[in-house]
Amino acid sequence: MSWGGLPSRVLSIAIIIPACSFEVFGKPMPEHGLHFERPSQVWDEAIPLGNGLLGALVWGDGKPLRISLDRTDLWDLRPVPEFHTKEYSYKTMRQWVKQGRIADLHRLYDKPYRNPGPTKIPAGRIELTIGDNPVFEKASLDLASAMSEIRFKNRDVVYVTVLATKPVGMIQVNSSRPVNIKLLAPPFGGKITEKTEPDKDKIIAGDLANLRYNAPVEFGGDNWTGYLQKGWGGFKFAVVVTWSKSESRLLAAWSITTSNESKNPLQKARENCEKALGAGFASSVTEHRKWWDQFWGGSSVHLPNSIIEKQWYLEMYKFGAATRADTPPITLQGPWTADNGKIPPWKGDYHHDLNTELSYWPAYSANQLEGALGFVNWLWNTKENARAWTKRFFDLPGLNVPMTADLEQNQIGGWHQYTHSSTTAAWLAHHFYLHWRYSVNRDFLRQRAYPWLREVSVFLEAVTEKGPDGKRTLPLSSSPEINDNRLDAWFPSITNYDLALIRWTFEKTTELAKELGKDKDAKRWRTVLAEMPDFAIDPQSKKMLIAKDYPLSLSHRHLSHLMAIHPLGIIRWENGPEDQTIIKASLTDLEQKGTAWWTGYSFSWLANISARARNGEKAEKALEIFSTAFCLRNSFHCNGDQSGKGYSDFRYRPFTLEGNFAAAAGLQEMLLQSYSGTIRVFPAIPAAWKDVSFKAFRAEGAFLVSAERRAGLTQRVEILSEKGGLCRLEKPFGDSQFNLQGATKDSVHKTDEELQIRTSPGQRIVLMRRDKEQCSRLRF
Repeated sequence: MSWGGLPSRVLSIAIIIPACSFEVFGKPMPEHGLHFERPSQVWDEAIPLGNGLLGALVWGDGKPLRISLDRTDLWDLRPVPEFHTKEYSYKTMRQWVKQGRIADLHRLYDKPYRNPGPTKIPAGRIELTIGDNPVFEKASLDLASAMSEIRFKNRDVVYVTVLATKPVGMIQVNSSRPVNIKLLAPPFGGKITEKTEPDKDKIIAGDLANLRYNAPVEFGGDNWTGYLQKGWGGFKFAVVVTWSKSESRLLAAWSITTSNESKNPLQKARENCEKALGAGFASSVTEHRKWWDQFWGGSSVHLPNSIIEKQWYLEMYKFGAATRADTPPITLQGPWTADNGKIPPWKGDYHHDLNTELSYWPAYSANQLEGALGFVNWLWNTKENARAWTKRFFDLPGLNVPMTADLEQNQIGGWHQYTHSSTTAAWLAHHFYLHWRYSVNRDFLRQRAYPWLREVSVFLEAVTEKGPDGKRTLPLSSSPEINDNRLDAWFPSITNYDLALIRWTFEKTTELAKELGKDKDAKRWRTVLAEMPDFAIDPQSKKMLIAKDYPLSLSHRHLSHLMAIHPLGIIRWENGPEDQTIIKASLTDLEQKGTAWWTGYSFSWLANISARARNGEKAEKALEIFSTAFCLRNSFHCNGDQSGKGYSDFRYRPFTLEGNFAAAAGLQEMLLQSYSGTIRVFPAIPAAWKDVSFKAFRAEGAFLVSAERRAGLTQRVEILSEKGGLCRLEKPFGDSQFNLQGATKDSVHKTDEELQIRTSPGQRIVLMRRDKEQCSRLRF
């Protein structure tokens, strides 16, 4: 017997099928990179380089050529005095909200965020000048090798990179002309031209000189220059550039070292540089390219939409440049802090009400778990600070996390409704859960994922209160940036944002407890979950509301009320007509309200939600708008609409990364979904996408999936089971017949909707559409 083309015997014989094999692709192609015919004259349009710890921005026309330097753990960590006073408490905040004391709330919570510190700080800049009058020709970034190349009209060439595995950046100048190298420290000790203004827009906090550091101490010799900068609280960092020169070439290396890793950071930075120079450019770059070869081996895509394909490769390149398992996680600007003499936009901090979370969305299905580890490792390593803050401010057990945080996870303030939200740690818990589901690493489950979720659940149980109806609610509930920082940003009933995060946390804590055999814990959290109310849904239209009797009234950038749809997947398309109606009605509501007050990340998020709704056309349009209207020419997400086409009334251009990475995740949601427990290939492909493929995407359950679609039909799916277990696959060929290789009959069960395949670790399964014309060479 056979069904759907699956023979009844064991299908483990090798098959030679040249006509149906995957198109060969992997590394990004040259056209995916950056190519500038005119020089970048501002830092936020520069060519970005990085290795998770160090970052560089290459810009300028050669008069000079500028390389802005950054290190992700350079921080001013001065405490916020207001947050160590008697009136700083959840109890007092509740009283002030009840009494309408908005001026006091702004004074205590909002105003400190306008202070110059704590803040991320930049490292300085290298300036190169070749000869007397270099004439810029072109600049490029090759994504495959993470190498920048700048050419001048007289055939002078400059190569710049940040080594993938060393705390060093390298520069090679091919020229016989004199090369002048300058190293400029940030103007911490300069003249203040723009003071911090407590009532000014929170985006910019004024000149770096507001930090009141002394000028750096400069050092140098025949073939090196450097400086030692003292920051707040005795923190120091050193920047060094060393070089060697031959008749036709100059080789330079730079490094940044801090007092946290060496008692003599200047000496350590020099040693880093000299070691790199001793190894030479070719040898150093060989190791560097091996790392990037491995990174690009993680996954790849091939699309008929060249705009979205290029943007995806640019986003994954930036992800590789900004993340490592053992470096600080992605801040608002990652390793590319502003080089304009100012404190970076929003102080370059960690925003946990959207920004950090969206930045790691693409890591999971793009098969880049190593980069995502940097985020959860940091959250875990700073957990004691977060727990201490939870006790100090809320006076409750368990774990919550400050929404705006510094490098050590200390609260730094801002709009109090969100910076002191009760559900911040719950959204962060989502990443612990995702890492477990995509890796199936049971050690991580036992040691990190379950403990984090359980501690957050303990806090949420304590902070919620039962009403007369026996249902739990939050005494103070908000939805990020709805009504800004006004008093009515606090809602009289629990918001869908807070409710989604609380319900999800209790549900998944139950799931993980059961997975670990902790039946008593599972029963506890199942009981608490049952005490949470239902979501606020409009009874007529079935759209999701902000809160009970409170619809989305205007266009708004933060799609926080739809958390239950995406990313949490509580309300999901796969649940059937009722949930599908809610999803479609909520998307219609967004469309009716318009995008006048959207930023770039709003379009990225819309693409993800649309993909979950199986609407590929809407997802594609959102990603195209993001790429063409909300990104600068170096691909940096700049928040406001730069196109002049009226996609948004926001016109400003502060650079932040979350929109970039959420856009990559949006494409991945179009190509592969597994959040419901079933793997779906090409779930949201536009009808016009006849030929599309992806390689080595990761699904929940630790399955690596590759798939190819030609002439509008899925032709081939390949699944590698890393850890074994049941693989549930929505039928990729519909009711068409197919061949399957690598599984036995008794390991496969077919339902009306899916294939269920029991797998062992390392097992590879290949499914192929049976098509006589295209696959005539199939041999059993």
